[in-house]
Amino acid sequence: MLYFNSDYMEGAHPLILKRLHDINFDKNVGYGLDPYCESARKKIREACQAPDAEVHFLVGGTQTNMLVIDAMCRFNDGVIAANTGHINVHESGAIESCGHKVIAVDEVDGKINIPALEQYLVAFYKETSEVGIEHYVMPRAIYISTPTELGTIYSLAELEQLRAICDTYGLYLYIDGARMGYGLAADTDVSLPDIARLADAFYIGGTKVGALFGEAVVITNPDITFTRGLIKHRGAMVAKGWLLGVQFDTLFTDDLYLRISRNAVSQAMRIKQALENKGYKAFVDSPTNQQFYVVDNATLERLQQHVNYSYISPADDGHSLVRFCTSWATTDEQVEALLALL
Repeated sequence: MLYFNSDYMEGAHPLILKRLHDINFDKNVGYGLDPYCESARKKIREACQAPDAEVHFLVGGTQTNMLVIDAMCRFNDGVIAANTGHINVHESGAIESCGHKVIAVDEVDGKINIPALEQYLVAFYKETSEVGIEHYVMPRAIYISTPTELGTIYSLAELEQLRAICDTYGLYLYIDGARMGYGLAADTDVSLPDIARLADAFYIGGTKVGALFGEAVVITNPDITFTRGLIKHRGAMVAKGWLLGVQFDTLFTDDLYLRISRNAVSQAMRIKQALENKGYKAFVDSPTNQQFYVVDNATLERLQQHVNYSYISPADDGHSLVRFCTSWATTDEQVEALLALL
């Protein structure tokens, strides 16, 4: 059976497993205060060209989004996201559980529709000035993911537009980077230092990009009080924090994070080209490791005997929207077997 369901189906890169094995009997202080975490923080700051950034290591993406947004927002604050955004669709109300409403706006190909965002903000502040601001959930941050849930990526110009909007309205810009490696490895004009320069906070995903588990939170705006106390209060502080630190220390040694990300993107491009050559219709033009296509149900019925993919929704009476997702560990042989079946 072939598996193209997701990008977290494998364990971890062999170099990470080797390092975990090598340090297994070492004695380390806990809670992220060990030398491996400190080394990883230093390397991440260097890669981001952000020497003053705070770097924290957490276990998973939902936990990370909840904590960062909670740190940004006051008791009556909310966060703006695309209506397809992960925090609005697939996080089981985690943000709302902290008392912060997700304010959904229209999207285009998974990205926030910037004119719709501007229209919402203009209308919001006009209405609150007339009625009284104390009656409303106040937008405090803009949440985006890049790559998005549809595999698309924000251009540098789009990120700069969002930064300008945040500056105009006094909002934070927060970037969910669960698949950040795959976005940086794609055909893009955005670099990691660009993200660090334009975002107030973001995270570098490890769970989907070569780590056993873990996300690296980077806080570039000192006004955000993302404290160790908050991490502990929310049950997110890992006693054996060095298990996270050594993974990111490895990923940010010798450009490993980007090198393995490129494999996922190149394999996805092979699948994308083959699907286009065979006449399948793309749902969105994704340059990253997630490929969304409309496929006839007869072909899907045949494929499912041999291939696991993500079923998204019906497209029409005879077709369905599905996703094929590659990872850092996808091999040439796996892709060739899929293409043969197609």
